[in-house]
Amino acid sequence: MSIKYVKIPQFEALPAPVYFRYDEFGADTHSAAHRHAWGQLNYAAHGIMHLDIDGQRFISPPHYAVWVPPDTEHSCYNPQAIVYRSVYLDRALCQGLPGEPCTLVISDILKAILGDFAARDVKVPEDEADQRLARVLVDQLRRAPTQTCYLPYARSAGLGDVLQALHAEPGDNRPLGHWAASVHVSERTLARQFIRELGMSFGEWRLRLRFLRAIEALEQNLPIQQIAFDLGYSSASAFIAMFQRQAHCTPEQYRRRARAGGL
Repeated sequence: MSIKYVKIPQFEALPAPVYFRYDEFGADTHSAAHRHAWGQLNYAAHGIMHLDIDGQRFISPPHYAVWVPPDTEHSCYNPQAIVYRSVYLDRALCQGLPGEPCTLVISDILKAILGDFAARDVKVPEDEADQRLARVLVDQLRRAPTQTCYLPYARSAGLGDVLQALHAEPGDNRPLGHWAASVHVSERTLARQFIRELGMSFGEWRLRLRFLRAIEALEQNLPIQQIAFDLGYSSASAFIAMFQRQAHCTPEQYRRRARAGGL
């Protein structure tokens, strides 16, 4: 089967210091590895984007975006269809933004500006009001909390084995002590490895994995109760509560917004 590539804008220079791009990518699509002289924010308004940036893997779920500094090689893969938003920033405007690839937590203000510009198909802010909004967006990016990666990967073999098993069965509810015994370390040692290597606890990492899998399952139109049980929840209500905390909407609201063309 041939690989489906998405089109990448070919600019010698940016049309403006802040340039906005909007698109919808189908399932199983890729972008070829490339780099450019400007910074780029990659945001999936709906769905999940997988990026490879300078040899590191990143995932962009709703409410998070991935920052690519200037001159940094990157590519993406979309296992399912996504609604895509991107902001290109002139090198001078990248001052105050991270010098390394990272995940940014997207504020409601930033998300609203992106949604408004996308709805009006504003690629280059031209009138005074839109230029003010663009300045607010850049300011919000500079203030955005950063994370190394939404769902980081392990470097050590033992922790990697645990994560691989959870990827294979995200609904596995066995406690940390079970996984520690499976890789022949103490529970305390494994707990420290999660914090040291991944920057989060075992429980937080597993919750994030389940949230990502929930989004994928919702895209496949699986029943809410089936998704809940597949992900290890004892009831649909417990699953819905988790999803609402993460996505700021219920699973059904998320699915309806997808059918309406994005968040």
